[in-house]
Amino acid sequence: MDLGLSGQVAVVVGAASGLGRAIADAFAAEGAIVARWDIAPGAETVVDATDFEAVSRAAERLGRVDHVVYAAAVGSGKFGFPFWKLTPADWPRVIDVNLMGAVNVAHAFAPRLAEQRSGTLLFLASVAGQNGSPTDPPYSAAKAAVLNFTKCAAKDLAPFGVRVNALCPGMVQTPLNRSVWQSWADRQPPEARLDYEAWAAEKIRQLVPLNRWQTPEDIAAMAVFLASARAANVTGQAVNVDGGYVMH
Repeated sequence: MDLGLSGQVAVVVGAASGLGRAIADAFAAEGAIVARWDIAPGAETVVDATDFEAVSRAAERLGRVDHVVYAAAVGSGKFGFPFWKLTPADWPRVIDVNLMGAVNVAHAFAPRLAEQRSGTLLFLASVAGQNGSPTDPPYSAAKAAVLNFTKCAAKDLAPFGVRVNALCPGMVQTPLNRSVWQSWADRQPPEARLDYEAWAAEKIRQLVPLNRWQTPEDIAAMAVFLASARAANVTGQAVNVDGGYVMH
């Protein structure tokens, strides 16, 4: 499908793997020029989104930018139920990457988008930020904050013709999803432990009405649609691609 993105410039933060890579590939498939940012060595642009000065310098090196996607994410790496099994020390890194990274990127690009009076911002949130998933409370709280910040940014940028949305994936087979299973499995007695495939299949059966995984390509397809003129009246929204996990 031609979404009219050919020749436009998209910056995808967190593009080295998982959902970020799928989104960057989807923009490229639509003919967009894609700047792929990540903290991982070997990324096209190596930048730590939690460092605002580094983000600002990287942004300044770019010319015109039409679309910005924040897809960097990290969990605590621990199974957080009940929440007091974690410690406050488990929170700062998760908040820094998931929330403050998004804030830093928004601060770096919003004035430019406002000046050109066009463009989009998209933040990857999560169903965990909507339903208060007990699996990883720091992650859930950070993603909930991203959803609220999306609304703030959308209201501020709307007079300039800039749209801001959040995308909420459900159950996707990514390294982050596997790390959630690993943190759960590490706390189980041997007789109760399930391998990743069995654990995930049971979660899908219990939580996803369509009874299937969501794929990175599912998420990427919605990301490029939200960037396109076909979504010209969509802003300030949390759009779920979750097989019906959360129904509004």
